[in-house]
Amino acid sequence: MVIERFPEKVWLSSPTMHGDEKKYMLEAYETNWMSTVGENINELERLLSGYIGIEHGVALSSGTAALHLAVKLAAERLYGSSSGVSTPDGLGRGGSLYGRRVFCSDMTFDATVNPVVYEGGEPVFIDTEYDTWNMSPEALEQAFVLYPDVKLVIMAHLYGTPGKIEEIRAVCDAHKALLIEDAAESLGATYRGRQTGVFGDYSIISFNGNKIITGSSGGMLLCHSQEDADKARKWSTQSREAAPWYQHEELGYNYRMSNVIAGVVRGQFGYLSEHIGQKKRIYERYREGFKDLPVEMNPFDASASRPNFWLSCLLIDRDAMCESVRSENRFFYKSESGKSCPDEILEALGNLNAEGRPIWKPMHMQPVYRSHGFVTAGGNGRAKTNAYIERTEVPDVGADIFRRGLCLPSDNKMTQKQQDVIIEIVRGCFE
Repeated sequence: MVIERFPEKVWLSSPTMHGDEKKYMLEAYETNWMSTVGENINELERLLSGYIGIEHGVALSSGTAALHLAVKLAAERLYGSSSGVSTPDGLGRGGSLYGRRVFCSDMTFDATVNPVVYEGGEPVFIDTEYDTWNMSPEALEQAFVLYPDVKLVIMAHLYGTPGKIEEIRAVCDAHKALLIEDAAESLGATYRGRQTGVFGDYSIISFNGNKIITGSSGGMLLCHSQEDADKARKWSTQSREAAPWYQHEELGYNYRMSNVIAGVVRGQFGYLSEHIGQKKRIYERYREGFKDLPVEMNPFDASASRPNFWLSCLLIDRDAMCESVRSENRFFYKSESGKSCPDEILEALGNLNAEGRPIWKPMHMQPVYRSHGFVTAGGNGRAKTNAYIERTEVPDVGADIFRRGLCLPSDNKMTQKQQDVIIEIVRGCFE
């Protein structure tokens, strides 16, 4: 069967606009509230925090900005103000986490981790679990054995599927550690009936262009106290003091969301449930279409969680993987009958004019973070103490999922006919 290339690209996940966004953007324009104050910002903070069930929301320029301020708030709460902290040679500020380790999800986008380094901290990566593709509670417990002094954990919910957040919260509580919940990809997903974003001491949401709802950019910090929310708002507007002139007594940032972007997200908010329903149907059609192939979809525990199905992903069985190898920026594979690999499937989708993606490459495999500690559920991996200890008794789960997995086109504007063609292309890779 000859399958023709799509005349228009089928995206991984692109913005889906409805028209209400224009109403609130126009309101910002007509009232001349175009900068970082206005009704759209106020209403969005009220809507999102109320929806998630947390006391306070602070609208910011990106999910990364929200993570950075969450890290600063957590560090100040744990270790006091960073004012005056310097590196040992006295050449510059060390940051609020200078000299401190922080446990971070390993299989995630680097935005989850980078704010730790912005603040001078040292990420230690916690391996993934097969059940949810998220941070392993068992590996986290093992990490506290290796590094009992750690007091901050950053955990991300991958691809819209909640991790075992109650179990992770319990491990953090047992070791008196704070938890930052990166719910950038999981808005609308629930764990045991509660929204992701409510479990952390601090949490964040992203409204980047490819997320479940979008503002083209933007993010939100979620916290439990008015004091923290006020502090984050101050930091996000260059830490201006209440003075007749521009007075600055601590470091600030240009992180506040604009009233225009807030209008876009405000217009999108009413369609969140609709978008989740569309994404779920895409996931279920893929699952049905691949049911007799040697693959499985990204998993979730239906008894405990309800994903938002942001991205539909595929994991190829080990014995159905063809020979393949990846360098830092290239890949090679050998086609084999009855077998395939992520790069072969992604190449076939690209030839069809459809966008897929590899699974997030784990942080401990990234050149920028290779020297950092890494802990698996078996307590092995790469433990950075006084020296590097290499142990390989248990395979790295995240590395295995990266090798065998891929993200499928999951755009909620994709037609069923287009998805049927994509399913046939994937099936053809195994023939």
